[in-house]
Amino acid sequence: MKFLHTSDWHIGRQFHHVSLLEDQRHALQQLVAYALAEQVDAVLIAGDLYDRAIPPVEAINLVDETLHTLSIEHNIPVILIAGNHDSHERLGFGARQLAHSKLHIIGFQPDGPQPVLLDDPHGTVAIYGLPYSDPVLIRDVYRCSVSSHDAAIALLCQQIQQHASAQQHPRTVVLSHCFIGGSTLSDSERPLSVGGSEQVAASHFLPFSYSALGHLHAPQRRDADHIRYSGSLLKYSFSESSQHKSVTLVEMDANGACQIRLLPLQALRDVRVISGSLTALIEASAHDPQADDYLLARLSDTSALLDPMNRLRAVYPNILALERTGLMAQQQARPNPLLNRPGHSTLAMFSDFYQQLQGEPLDNKQKALLEQILDASGTASVATGANTMADTTAVSTPTHSQASASEANSTEFNP
Repeated sequence: MKFLHTSDWHIGRQFHHVSLLEDQRHALQQLVAYALAEQVDAVLIAGDLYDRAIPPVEAINLVDETLHTLSIEHNIPVILIAGNHDSHERLGFGARQLAHSKLHIIGFQPDGPQPVLLDDPHGTVAIYGLPYSDPVLIRDVYRCSVSSHDAAIALLCQQIQQHASAQQHPRTVVLSHCFIGGSTLSDSERPLSVGGSEQVAASHFLPFSYSALGHLHAPQRRDADHIRYSGSLLKYSFSESSQHKSVTLVEMDANGACQIRLLPLQALRDVRVISGSLTALIEASAHDPQADDYLLARLSDTSALLDPMNRLRAVYPNILALERTGLMAQQQARPNPLLNRPGHSTLAMFSDFYQQLQGEPLDNKQKALLEQILDASGTASVATGANTMADTTAVSTPTHSQASASEANSTEFNP
């Protein structure tokens, strides 16, 4: 038997306030093409079809179009579960009726596991589904006393093993949306809980022929080759810029052993991080064949820049974020001369502030001009107190969040 394993489509997601619907459609068209070219017996979707419980209409239309193409137009069974981003009630609407059209939406089954059965020349493969299993929900649905994600998954996997054994299903596949401890994380994943209680053990999935997992966005195996995350459809954060997105092709033999291949997905626009000085990046854009990609620019410049975001956007139309890594590193490396220096004059304080910000002291001409200005205002010899010190320090050493906000406005001032 041959099937595709995919998950974490997150249809309807925005990336830095930019809609990804066109990009997602492009990736889903490749998925459908793989299903046809490989003549798969089924497509398995391990949760998070949508990015939120109540998705926008455009997202619903794209999912509907894709599922219709697979199950109705090409007669390929689709088996899916809800993830933590989905509403399992909304996603499961009409599941019993849709099953007759080869679209199988597996929800919670308090009366016992009910697999989808698929046949090949070697017999039957039983495909079980475990939607995202929050312990509170599992306690309510199954009338049990589990208190953690691990206990919930352990209970449900044990029920599946017992059912498969009783029904004599030697070849079993489990779809589950969970977080196996020790896996590779990405910034775009929503935590299932706090304090590490969301972690489950990979050992619960060892008895099955194949475990099709969802939730983590990096394609990876856990403890055994047949326990796998397919990864997300697209890169949904800059932390994923080095990842290679794919769908997982699984070929199962008569004994349940699986051969696995990753089929690459080519993004309409890649997600990349570019680094260098503002001038160097602008010059490089002329020779960049992927200048339309979604970009994070990390600028090495240590001096003030005028409107860097818009200058970059003129050559990189889809630049989404900007980091002043050079400036931040310089500021963090410098000692703060304004701390613990009460009683200093306004002239001394300004001189210290200028040196900290610019990395060099005032020259004689600048100092003379400043003295004239302060003398005219009558403040040259006024000593500063602790409150003024604190205010000046706060201005001269911006926090990371303050620096990010400044960059978002793309406005800088060179004193």
